[in-house]
Amino acid sequence: MTLTGNWNYPTSVRFGPGRIRELADACQASSIERPLLVTDPGLSALPMIADAVTLCRSAGLGIEAFDKVQANPIARNVEDGLGAYRAGGHDGVIAFGGGSALDVGKAVAFMAGQTRPMWDFEDVGDWWTRADPDGIAPIVAVPTTSGTGSEVGRAGVITDEATHTKKIIFHPRMMPKIAILDPELTIGLPPRLTAGVGMDALSHCLEAYCAPGFHPLADGVAVEGMRLVKDYLPRAVKTGSDIEARAMLMAAAAMGATAFQKGLGAIHSLSHPVGSLHGSHHGMTNAVFMPYVLVFNRAAIEPRIERLAAYLGLAASFEAFLEWVLALRREIGVPHTLVALGVPLDQADLVAEMALHDPTAGSNPMQLTKESLRGIFDRAASGELA
Repeated sequence: MTLTGNWNYPTSVRFGPGRIRELADACQASSIERPLLVTDPGLSALPMIADAVTLCRSAGLGIEAFDKVQANPIARNVEDGLGAYRAGGHDGVIAFGGGSALDVGKAVAFMAGQTRPMWDFEDVGDWWTRADPDGIAPIVAVPTTSGTGSEVGRAGVITDEATHTKKIIFHPRMMPKIAILDPELTIGLPPRLTAGVGMDALSHCLEAYCAPGFHPLADGVAVEGMRLVKDYLPRAVKTGSDIEARAMLMAAAAMGATAFQKGLGAIHSLSHPVGSLHGSHHGMTNAVFMPYVLVFNRAAIEPRIERLAAYLGLAASFEAFLEWVLALRREIGVPHTLVALGVPLDQADLVAEMALHDPTAGSNPMQLTKESLRGIFDRAASGELA
C-alpha cells in the first residue's frame, strides 16, 4: 500500500431539526441575494417549498423556483435550469430535494459561467481544470432524503441520453458553500423510499471502506456511517416519524458521500447503467447488487470486513456481515434479485460493457472485466450468491 493520498473534507453543515429556518441566512452568508431554488415536481407542490420561498422573500431575497427535474436527471434538465437561472438574473442556487434535484442544482450553478459543453467536464483525468472557476455560482444545499449525500459532494450525476450513460460532472467548487441538514424535512418519506435511500448511504460507506488506497479518515467515517445505518434504518422504515432515526440516517448519508472520495466499486458501476437504461431507483438497485458484489470481492476484502463486522457488534467474520446485509434487506423490503426489482435481463451484455467503463469501476477491490461483471449481473438476476 502506498502511504500517500489527497484528502478533502466537506463544507459547512448546519445540522438539526428546524435548521431550515436558517435558509435565508445561509444564502446571505454565501453571498447569494437572488437564489434559484432547484427542486423536483413532487416537492414543488409541498408546503416545505412554499415555506422556503416565503422565508427567503421575507428576508429580502429575490428567489424563484425551478422544478423541471426528473429522477435519474438528464442534460435537458440542467439546460432548462440554466435557462431559468440566466433569465432570472440569479446569483446562486438553492439545491433542494433528493439526489436528483441536488445534482441538477449543483450542475446549474457550475455551468452558469462556463462556455464549453457540460460533457467537457466529466470526471475523467483532469478535465475539471477546463472550467472557469470564477464562473461557478455559490450553492446552498438542502437534502430531503438520506441517501446520496450530494449536499457534501463535489460532483453531480447526469445521464447523457445520447448514450444512456450516467456521467459524473466534477469540480472542487461544486461543493455547496453551506448544507442545511434538517431531518424534519425527511419525515414524509414513504417506507420503500426510506429503504432505498438508506441502502444508498450504506452502499457509499461500504464501497468507500472496501476501496483500495490509503485513506484512514474516509475509512473511519465510513465505518461509523454503517453503524448508524445498521441501528437506525429499520427504525425509520418502520416508524417514519422517528426523528432520531431520521437524523442519524441524514448524518450517515453525508458521511457516505464524505467517505467515497476514496472510491466506490462494482455496486455502483453496475447500478449506474441499470438505472440509466431501465429507470430503476439508484439506491434500491445498489441494494440488490450489494451481496453479489460482496461475494465477488471476498478474496480482497475479507480481513477488512471481519474488522467491520466486529465494530458493528456482529461475529467477526465475512459470513456474519453478509448475513446481516441479507437480513437487513429482507427486513426493509429490498428485492433479492433484479427480476424482482423489475429490471429486464435482455441487455445484460450492454450493462456489463457500460459497467466496465463506468468511472466507479476502477476502484473496485478486485479487478473487473466484462465477463466478471456479466457474472455478477447473472447472479443478481438468478439470486445465486455463488
